[in-house]
Amino acid sequence: MSPPRERSPSFVGAAYALAAFLFWGGVPIYFKWTADVPPLEVLAHRIAWSVVMMAGVLTLMGRWRVVGAHLRAPRVMGMLLLSALTVSVNWLIFIWAVAQGHVLETSLGYFINPLVNVLFGTLFLRERLRLAGWVAVGLAALGVTFQVVQLGQVPVVALVLAFSFGTYGLIRKVVPVDGYSGLYLETLLLSPLALGYLVYLGVTGAGSFGGHGWEMDIKLILAGAITAIPLVLFAEGARRLRYSTIGFFQYIAPTMSFFLAIWLWHEPFNGVKGVAFGCIWVALAIYTADSVMARRQGGGTS
Repeated sequence: MSPPRERSPSFVGAAYALAAFLFWGGVPIYFKWTADVPPLEVLAHRIAWSVVMMAGVLTLMGRWRVVGAHLRAPRVMGMLLLSALTVSVNWLIFIWAVAQGHVLETSLGYFINPLVNVLFGTLFLRERLRLAGWVAVGLAALGVTFQVVQLGQVPVVALVLAFSFGTYGLIRKVVPVDGYSGLYLETLLLSPLALGYLVYLGVTGAGSFGGHGWEMDIKLILAGAITAIPLVLFAEGARRLRYSTIGFFQYIAPTMSFFLAIWLWHEPFNGVKGVAFGCIWVALAIYTADSVMARRQGGGTS
């Protein structure tokens, strides 16, 4: 019997990416659950509890020596500070939008995001798409543009989410740090600001933690897991896949958010948005079919 073949980096990367975006698709439920807490306070708890959670993970994995090596690399730490600031902007806008009932606009932002990834991959990483890939991008762009036009105004929330996360993903693609160490160091860099703000809230009596019952405390502690788990999965997936390929996995999360917004929270929806949504899924089907065909022919693009 021949030995089992090892799974390719692209297969493993796809599994990580799929898990990350399925997780992110359900995240709005958590932020609806914490909607009574000010967004900036939720952000501070996301950062603080992520540091705690990732410290435990790194201890179990025995990776502190790796973390120490990164701490002694100024260029790596500078890149991680930039990625930390970028993703914190993304987190804050997302928390605010969900709490304010703009889940459909966050969905729009994460439909735009894959196009940003393709753009960044082409401009900065010299990646090239096959013809069918460009057709898919064009159809997706048409669907997104259709939604933008129907809004009647510049969708600031959607654009900030799309470009901030696209920038975060690009930085994490090029910085030589694994997902576990990277997330720990990112949140560690932000932790002085987060902890300082939480201490201020506690001293002034304006904080939600420790004074509103154990249920509230558990909600806020869970922010660490909600933050850490999908970001680690995403970082591991991004390191194994072409950046333009990662972009198309990102349709999973906004699709889930889209249906949550309509069916669970009853945000306004009309037939025009349905047409736009259909364009995006046709684009995804074309790209996926072309990728499968290319892989069978030995010319895969992942």
